[in-house]
Amino acid sequence: MPKFDITRRLTAEALGTALLVATVVGSGIMAEALSKDVGLQLLGNTLPTGAILVVLITIFGPVSGAHFNPAVSLAMALKGDLSASEASRYIAAQILGGIAGTVIAHAMFGLPLFDFSMKVRTGSAQWFAEVVAAFGLVATILAGIRFNRPAVPWLVGLYITAAYWFTASTSFANPAVAIARSLTNTFSGIRPIDLPGFIAAELVGAVIALMAMGWLLRAVGSEQTK
Repeated sequence: MPKFDITRRLTAEALGTALLVATVVGSGIMAEALSKDVGLQLLGNTLPTGAILVVLITIFGPVSGAHFNPAVSLAMALKGDLSASEASRYIAAQILGGIAGTVIAHAMFGLPLFDFSMKVRTGSAQWFAEVVAAFGLVATILAGIRFNRPAVPWLVGLYITAAYWFTASTSFANPAVAIARSLTNTFSGIRPIDLPGFIAAELVGAVIALMAMGWLLRAVGSEQTK
């Protein structure tokens, strides 16, 4: 596989996160415009998000690893696949890209470029849901890389599609996306004041997944014997 320099990798992370957020926010705006049924609105938000993840991971995965998510970059840094310097730059690129994605979505629909969300998303149940969402996402990625790397785009897209519906929080599972979604007062928004709880829960879920899968995926033959 070809190696890409850090500038290209950071660009891929920023561009991929921007397109992901533009899809999440834009499809939410479109869903609200097309239907007053909240279930249909959520479905209209879910399917494009799962689909774009398959596309983005497929095209940007060979360049940067297609994290698009500080929780994933943290897990990869703790795993030793990224240096601390690389991880910090990945996270900065993801956050900036996510904010750009909200701006892009708003511009496409003729809305103010920045509009702080007023949608309440808080409480222990939703925080726990974000722990579960991030745990499942990172576990899916780690196991996919271990057993079937070419399937990772589909695995992640399908997992997020499912997690939109089985988690109480609709599975943000991504601090950069959460920050970007605080800047849209539309279907997919989250109040800025609710961000710390979501971000903390997402990072906790990612670290738990790294520890759990690090043990689970260690075959007997790979363990050192004394």
